[in-house]
Amino acid sequence: MRSTSTVAKALAAFALLVNLHTLQAAPPSGGTVTLVLMNEPPTLVSIAHSHSSTLAVSAKVTEGLLKYDQDLKPLPQLATAWQVSPDGKTYTFTLRRGVKWHDGRDFTSVDVAHSILLLKEHHPRGRSTFAPVERVKTPDPYTAVLELSRPAPYLLKAFVASEAPIVPKHLYESGDVLRNPNGAAPIGTGPFRFKEWVRGSHIVYERNPDYWDKPKPYIDRLIVKIIPDAASRSIAFETGEVDIGHRTPVSPGDIERLKANPKLGFETKGNAYSYNVTRLEFNLRQPQLKELKVRQAIAHAISREVVRDNVFYGYGVISYSPIAPGLKEFHDTRPTPYPFAPKTAERLLDEAGFPRGAEGTRFTLALDFNPSDLHKRLADYVKQALGRIGIKVEIRATDFSQYVKRIYTEQSYDLAINGTSNLFDPTVGSQRLYWSKNIRQGVPFSNGTFYDNPVVDKLLEDATVEIDPARRVTLFKEFQRIVGIEVPDLNLLSPTYFTIYNRRVHDHSLTGDGVEANFADVYIR
Repeated sequence: MRSTSTVAKALAAFALLVNLHTLQAAPPSGGTVTLVLMNEPPTLVSIAHSHSSTLAVSAKVTEGLLKYDQDLKPLPQLATAWQVSPDGKTYTFTLRRGVKWHDGRDFTSVDVAHSILLLKEHHPRGRSTFAPVERVKTPDPYTAVLELSRPAPYLLKAFVASEAPIVPKHLYESGDVLRNPNGAAPIGTGPFRFKEWVRGSHIVYERNPDYWDKPKPYIDRLIVKIIPDAASRSIAFETGEVDIGHRTPVSPGDIERLKANPKLGFETKGNAYSYNVTRLEFNLRQPQLKELKVRQAIAHAISREVVRDNVFYGYGVISYSPIAPGLKEFHDTRPTPYPFAPKTAERLLDEAGFPRGAEGTRFTLALDFNPSDLHKRLADYVKQALGRIGIKVEIRATDFSQYVKRIYTEQSYDLAINGTSNLFDPTVGSQRLYWSKNIRQGVPFSNGTFYDNPVVDKLLEDATVEIDPARRVTLFKEFQRIVGIEVPDLNLLSPTYFTIYNRRVHDHSLTGDGVEANFADVYIR
């Protein structure tokens, strides 16, 4: 029989091993993480803005009702439970108790109700996403009930922090939402508190010691640096000046060199909430481009393989559809009716009544591109490809604001290169580009091609309210088939986005929105 002292020593040793294992398993606390952005955010809260830089920072302070895993299945955040009525017209959220705003006020259902109605009225996408919401009832401080005028089968995926932030009602009860002071010095419920914003340089957030999900957050400070130049961002990763950046924050030409750096990691997870499709848009009011055979000819003249392999350095998935391949439930995999065939393109242009002139040119088109290194490379390729079939292309390079003004306000363009977020559902991400009721002058990323097909309108409108998942997929696939034939635009590929990070930084891409999430789980080891 063992002595009492021997047993006690054994138990003590076992307890020590358990404690050591616990210490090793628990994320360490402390330290600073630096996030790099390409552009300065116009505001730090996304309640009425969808700029990509704003989306990257908003959730660090201002949270949403739900978060989503990599398959976009909902998980609790400010809501702990949710229920959708069988008819799809009532959404009931049970809210988390004991949550405080950073100014010490209690978070309650009135904040949720006010925020949802603000999104419906002021957010660029929220205007359509939350259009069916007639009212938000608050039967008690911890219950919010959304009552809809019609079913909205996509809506349960719409409550992520960056897309549908919940803001404090007491700070948004009056005044212009876009000019609200909270947008420059936000107060939220999130894991980080706003510290300072030095315009053109950086933003500082500090750990919220009263965060509802203790012991999170693990890091003490988050610094957001704005570095507009792509080469400078690459150097910043190499020197350790920055720790993390999302949606491929460097020139794709630098990726292979950076991959050789053992201190850096590359992650593709965390982009499921908003896939992107790169497109060549046609102005259907332009004399040549309103002719279907001309658009078919242009489609035959462009090789998506060249776009993927040469223009995008191999980092992309070819897509013939406006619905990205990543949205597997809805994406139509059938091939394009217009494969790469320059000789067919030449014949179609002849048939359309545009023969080559004395110098071999049929006509001239202006090409604008949403400014980025990749889009400039794509513009150069389009110019070359169309030149081979007798269409002269004049590239017009502008800054982002001028590009948006020319395409959507002045509506004075021929061809345009754009990258468009699909988001979490075709009703939110794709419908706006093809629905005739969304031909809206001055509204960015709406139906800028002037595409108007009553059959497509009905397919999209039916899919908006269809609660049978299989029927909804059928509607979207028929929509894809028709626009694939009529080519109001030419969908080319869905870019592969990387989050680049210093390997000392962990748990930054746990959810479908990746780096755009709140960083509560991020730690340094």
